[in-house]
Amino acid sequence: MQKSHDRPPLLLTNIRQLLTLRGSRGPRRGRELSDPGIIENAAVLCAAGKIVSVGTMQQASRDSWIKKNRRSIQEIDCTGKVVLPGFVDSHTHPVFAAPRLVDFEQRISGATYEEIAEAGGGIRSSIAGVRNASRADLATKILASLNQMLLQGTTTVEAKSGYGLSTAAELKSLEAISDAAARWPGTVVPTLLGAHVVPPEFKKAEQYVAEIIGRMIPVVARRKLARFVDIFCDRGAFSTKEAERIFEAAGKHGLGTRAHVCQLTSSALTPLLRFDPASLDHMDCVRESDIPLLAQRNTIATLVPGANFFLGLSHYPPARKLIDSGVALALATDFNPGTSPTTSMAFVLSLACTQMKMSPAEAIGAATINGACTLRIQERKGGVEAGKDADLAVFDVDDYREIPYWIASNRCVDVIVKGNLVHA
Repeated sequence: MQKSHDRPPLLLTNIRQLLTLRGSRGPRRGRELSDPGIIENAAVLCAAGKIVSVGTMQQASRDSWIKKNRRSIQEIDCTGKVVLPGFVDSHTHPVFAAPRLVDFEQRISGATYEEIAEAGGGIRSSIAGVRNASRADLATKILASLNQMLLQGTTTVEAKSGYGLSTAAELKSLEAISDAAARWPGTVVPTLLGAHVVPPEFKKAEQYVAEIIGRMIPVVARRKLARFVDIFCDRGAFSTKEAERIFEAAGKHGLGTRAHVCQLTSSALTPLLRFDPASLDHMDCVRESDIPLLAQRNTIATLVPGANFFLGLSHYPPARKLIDSGVALALATDFNPGTSPTTSMAFVLSLACTQMKMSPAEAIGAATINGACTLRIQERKGGVEAGKDADLAVFDVDDYREIPYWIASNRCVDVIVKGNLVHA
């Protein structure tokens, strides 16, 4: 792969609509989420992996540096196309060995998520595959998923462990994420999800929590294999008190926190909010009394409607209520083998618009700049403005609203990562 300083400058020209999402220092919320910062007939200059300038074609035509260096600039003509920041998919589970087809058929026959789990399916059914797989095989599968995401405009991905559920298997999973990330042009943010469910060899949750706190987190932190620690805090998984203990351990070792919460049942968020988690994800059953508390925080509610769709649920997270109350939202695929086997952020945008009544502009903001905020990399990702990484997605549509409009359709034609055209 070429180093960024070896690449020629890249100039995107004649952009019909450029969605900049610029100017955000923190997550967008309320009315601000509805403003994608559109520039029509636009141009973007990239050099050394960064965005150098953003403006109209008229401004670009007058730029003395562009005039002087025109012959050395690689130009991409975006006539009739829409350009936006590369999607930031801030919640994925790509470390698994096989799809969960038995779960799929059982669900079609009427079994619920919890009934499948109680019968030995669900998360626990993926454990053996991950434990038995080699690090190299897992890395190959992860890379294949990352490449599928890239082809659809995703340039930054949060990747969780969570299907090994032993110290050795979780370390192997995070090592496989690191191996895949090293071979992928985009950015991968690794997360330890050792606290997904209690594995079968532990009779009590407190025993496994002790393993996570005493062995897993210290080793992961020392080897710098993850930036965050996640926990599934819900019925059938871990309690709020157990989540607090794990969050305390994460903080002591310098790791950020995030949590799956309120997916199946409601639970109080106050105990978790005191740890300033970057993100609380799912939020289907969030309590009304907790919404004003979230609105006062920089903790982002990450919604994953792909899971609701695949599980055949009639209800979705209350996006409209959250937005109108001032809560910052992000959108992610929740890519995983059991409940959301999709790598398409455009499909997630469609679900956000049709099922959660978010506007296309709100959905794109939630999938770019707010996703970057959940990973705490908004100074580099999620917007098109000078100084940020040159991560861009080009769509063959006349209007940005077509991206969620065309259901289950990929209109992404070019992807630029750190100023390099990686998919055309």
